[in-house]
Amino acid sequence: MLKAVFLDYTGTITREDGAASMEMVKRCYMNSDAKSPQETLSYWWGNLKKYEEESYLDDFITEDEIVDKLLEQFERELNLKDNKAELHALCNELWSKSPVFDDVKDFFEKCPLPIYVVTNNGAEYVQVAMEDNGLHPAGIICGDMARAYKPHRELFEKALEVSGCKAGEVIHVGDSAASDVKGAQSAGIRPILLDRTGKKTVPGVTVIQSLAELTEILKKEQTEQ
Repeated sequence: MLKAVFLDYTGTITREDGAASMEMVKRCYMNSDAKSPQETLSYWWGNLKKYEEESYLDDFITEDEIVDKLLEQFERELNLKDNKAELHALCNELWSKSPVFDDVKDFFEKCPLPIYVVTNNGAEYVQVAMEDNGLHPAGIICGDMARAYKPHRELFEKALEVSGCKAGEVIHVGDSAASDVKGAQSAGIRPILLDRTGKKTVPGVTVIQSLAELTEILKKEQTEQ
């Protein structure tokens, strides 16, 4: 029997194309040797994921520390000339002030199960977004709490500990096959991939295009139990 929903944050609850994100990309592109905004984004997210993968248990560093390393690397490798403190503040704003997708508030209101937000981002930033948008998750589980980021299983295991649920009693919903699907599976949790573009497929994994679709799946499964 399902007892809870684990829900990803960035890209699932909040948009990645908010004002802070666009301003950061614009400044990093215009004030460096990056050849295009697309190259800037690719460089940023690729290296962010690399740092998150390496930041693990005894070698764990926070997202804020990762941002500092990224900006220093950007300066060193792509000749970034900008105020790094201001760029870091834009990252903080990205984590806490990005707009939520249109289907999020309705999902929080109609979901028949408790929702736990499982995220790499710091809880203090996610909590601000929850309060600003009138969202009330049962809990927020962040990388700092497990000293591991997605897709490491420790973050998902920490979510199970906080929720008091077993792996078979929850589902994890997120927009990344590499982070959300792979990470949930490593902890024995059933994943659901959220792809609002309708273009992705993952063998053996349910793919949905909206959180409204997820609400209907949960209601149906609750009825059948």
